[in-house]
Amino acid sequence: MTPGTPTNQAAEAASTLLPSGSVLLGFLAASLAMLAVPGPSVVYVVARTTAHGRRAGLWSMAGLETGAALHVVAAAAGLAALLARSPVLFDAVRWTGAAYLVWLGVRELRAARTHTPGEGEAAGPSSPRRWRLFADGVLVDVLNPKTALFFLAFLPQFADPARGPVAPQLALLGGLFVGLAALVDSAYALLADRMSWRLRASERARRRLGRASGGVYLALAGAAVVV
Repeated sequence: MTPGTPTNQAAEAASTLLPSGSVLLGFLAASLAMLAVPGPSVVYVVARTTAHGRRAGLWSMAGLETGAALHVVAAAAGLAALLARSPVLFDAVRWTGAAYLVWLGVRELRAARTHTPGEGEAAGPSSPRRWRLFADGVLVDVLNPKTALFFLAFLPQFADPARGPVAPQLALLGGLFVGLAALVDSAYALLADRMSWRLRASERARRRLGRASGGVYLALAGAAVVV
């Protein structure tokens, strides 16, 4: 392929979006260091997995990371900066997210208290459908304005205006972060499933897990408005 062809030009343009090797390594190291410390996303995924199993945890993870990806797009497009400059908008999103977590917690507590197994039905509260698990994860993350502020503060540190437009660089770095987050959260889901599957075999234990999960969502709601 000769220099100057459209293919080479596209490859060269794409390569400018990537930071230098040392900066990229620094970004990956910083991302993994933050993701290794369990945060609200990990707590949410572990709670889902513990109460409803590995599949529920992984679908919840997929929803959370989709929400995170939407935050990355917002940061690259400048919408996150608008959120940061508007205390009213920030509080509105924060309180809406907290209210949604409260609703999830109440729903989980009611399911654990009222579900009665029928003949041939697995004991304990029924597992939500996949679309509900995914949608809950998306909404929980999208309605957390602190995620938007995190990307707004973190990603630009590794972008270089000298390499070209900043917005595509932010999108690429954000995509890498979301990919790493998906791997880490998936690992937590698999670990939580291995540690809790015996408990889910007992009706009494599953009810307790359901109540514990509801309590976790309520605690996350409190943290969303206090921290």
